[in-house]
Amino acid sequence: MTSHTTPGRPAAGKRDARRRLIRELLLVASLFAVYKAGRMLSTGRTDEALRNADRVWDAERALHLPGEGAVQRLLIHSDALVHTANTYYAVVHFPATALFLVWLYLRRPRHYLWTRRVLAVLTGAALALHLSFPLAPPRMLDAAHLVDTGQVYGPTVYRAEAAADTVANQFAAMPSLHFGWALMLAIGMIAATRSRWRALWLLHPLVTLLVVVGTANHYWLDAIVATVLLGATLLLIPRPTAGRGGAKTGAGAPVSVTAPVTAPAAVSAPVPAPAGVSASVPVSAAGATAPVPTVVASVGGRQ
Repeated sequence: MTSHTTPGRPAAGKRDARRRLIRELLLVASLFAVYKAGRMLSTGRTDEALRNADRVWDAERALHLPGEGAVQRLLIHSDALVHTANTYYAVVHFPATALFLVWLYLRRPRHYLWTRRVLAVLTGAALALHLSFPLAPPRMLDAAHLVDTGQVYGPTVYRAEAAADTVANQFAAMPSLHFGWALMLAIGMIAATRSRWRALWLLHPLVTLLVVVGTANHYWLDAIVATVLLGATLLLIPRPTAGRGGAKTGAGAPVSVTAPVTAPAAVSAPVPAPAGVSASVPVSAAGATAPVPTVVASVGGRQ
């Protein structure tokens, strides 16, 4: 007898999972490449970016927002502290977001799709604002009297001369995607987990806010605009309603419940004898055997 082996479905499932992973990696990398390329379109608009910086600075003073210098003065009291802040700005932003997306993809797939869409829309809106409103950061604004902590204390991701920087666009301060992405990371982790300590994820955007302002890379208004854009995006793209694993529980599906019904106990009753008969004959129902009915109840569906 010849036996035939049929390929198992787990192997096909692994191939499908690898294809999905590769597709997601290519999609995210493509979106990021388009964003980076789009940002570079406004690198040569120095005069316009500086004029906009004056407008933003004046608007913050009119709104009575605290000066960015108050945060920076706290940082530069310690070389170690300001160096840590510069490192946080340069190193944490992209790796933290990437690890966040990878974890969601592996553990919370429905939350991953939601988060990826939110970040894509938020980043697209930020790119449109970068192109329409080039803005020099406060470290370039003479009126701010701030120190470029990256150049003075290190490390830095920018060239000393913005015009010579071919890797980063230094005139894309508004909105602050450092803060916007950090805030979405915290919101995403709070939505996808059930730990009683999950609110501590909000420390990441809080620290990021203090870092981007204290290093003179962003204004307060940059973070405020990022928050508004993120809030509008979250209204457009509602979060998934499934449980932690992202799997739909099928609450509307009918569920059959089988419940045995106990037959009544045997009852013995005397039957009156016909006329002329002096004795009554007891008739017992104990000898009768009745089938036990089964009741099927439909829960969550139509009966």
